[in-house]
Amino acid sequence: MNDTVVTLVGNAATGVDYRETPTGGVARFRFAVTPRRWDRRNSAWTDGSTSFYTVCAWRSLGANLTASVNVGDPLVVHGRLRVRDETLDGQRRTFVDIDAVSIGHDLTWGTSAFKRVARANTALTERPVDMSAAASAANAATATAGNGSGSGSGSDAGPRSVGKPVHTQPWLSEQDESAAPVGAAGVPTGPL
Repeated sequence: MNDTVVTLVGNAATGVDYRETPTGGVARFRFAVTPRRWDRRNSAWTDGSTSFYTVCAWRSLGANLTASVNVGDPLVVHGRLRVRDETLDGQRRTFVDIDAVSIGHDLTWGTSAFKRVARANTALTERPVDMSAAASAANAATATAGNGSGSGSGSDAGPRSVGKPVHTQPWLSEQDESAAPVGAAGVPTGPL
């Protein structure tokens, strides 16, 4: 892999154009990068010439980008550099594209609020569950709830897990998950 990986700091020059393709959604926008230099002679900051790049973001990055970025937003773009030459109307032109790996707001110029998105396919992040253990735990919970005692002091009621968190996010330890605040849907909403 001899890819040229770059990190650019600039502003979104156009709105984000999102399209569905057979291999997944793709978002595209133009990105303007203007270098600023300190001019010692005039004792002032001066702007250099602006470079424009076409940024492409695929799949979930593209969908999240479409919902998060507006024209003029200061951004940091990290991705693979692609340079291509094309002939249009008899003139040879060079285009510079960035296949984005990561994009974020440049917090030098303002604040941003992060909001986690629910993933459609959780099979990639969840651990496989032992179905026999899950079934016996469900049966024990049903038996405890159905006996009407409420205290669970009987020895035949089965083990109870009062106060022990259910692992909805397997990458968190029990301590981390029990300390995380829980939202309306029962999913921890705190920091990971």
